[in-house]
Amino acid sequence: MKHKILELIKKAANSEDDYKSLESIFSLYEQLQFSTNIKQMGEDIYSWLHKEFNIDNLTFALFDINTNSREEIYVEGEEFYLDDDKSYFFIINTHTNINATVSFCATSNVHFQVLQAKYETIEAAFFQISPIIQSGILKKNFIESSSLDSVTKVYNRNYLIDNLTKHLTISNNKQNEIYFLMIGIDHFKAVIDEFDYDISDKLLIELAKVIHSNINEFDMVARLNADEFLVSIISNSNEYNATDVAEKIIHDFAKVKILVNEETKQTLKKTICIGFEIFKANSDDTITDAIKNADIALYEAKNKGRSILFKHNELKDEDTIELF
Repeated sequence: MKHKILELIKKAANSEDDYKSLESIFSLYEQLQFSTNIKQMGEDIYSWLHKEFNIDNLTFALFDINTNSREEIYVEGEEFYLDDDKSYFFIINTHTNINATVSFCATSNVHFQVLQAKYETIEAAFFQISPIIQSGILKKNFIESSSLDSVTKVYNRNYLIDNLTKHLTISNNKQNEIYFLMIGIDHFKAVIDEFDYDISDKLLIELAKVIHSNINEFDMVARLNADEFLVSIISNSNEYNATDVAEKIIHDFAKVKILVNEETKQTLKKTICIGFEIFKANSDDTITDAIKNADIALYEAKNKGRSILFKHNELKDEDTIELF
């Protein structure tokens, strides 16, 4: 594809249209250099295609050659099919195991003919921006490796606390309360002892799915240790809504079945307990204090039985917390 960009540069010396195409390609290149993340790059590519070629739909995705998996990063416009006669599919080679793909569809036969005439310009543009896309992928992978749990793909403790602190700063203390749910699987060690780590990992992954299915996109989840997850709820307006979320997580996870033996079709069902704490922005307590209190509430919940939701503010002096 390198020769196409060189050919375009050569033609630009004598053709105003080719010069404008070259100028357009480098405007995209410059714009992408200011993109803050890979999703922003996908949005910028769409904006360029929309402005230059009237494209109204786009799917920007990453494809991992090693795992044969695909991750959609940015989607715009109406759904279309790649086997449509008017659709286009481009691979942006990043010279890593992960390549970016860009697909879109013409809106009419006339539009398709226009895109056909400009096909080499679009292809040359994607070749030109491939090093920037590669950099974005490497940055994404670095952030994920340092902030995400490798098993469940939820955040780690430090990332969650850092983001909550930033959130409170940006909201200028307008976020009065944050509700913390400390979630732990009942008798989790018995799963490892009875089966193996593969089964325990499946259990953790399913729990993460249940948690995500019950919270808002603005809420955050982190895995703290072997079987404990911390959920920060910032989207609910009151304590009742937050406790309702906790109850739903307990209820939904109790119905999950994990296949532990392919031959016998044996399945495993487990329960969880949740410790609940409210962080008030105008109090003297810190986020770390609130998380510690949620952890204490979780241990008290586990001491009381299975599938228990326990609020830290209900803790009494006579309650005995067996931490070990």
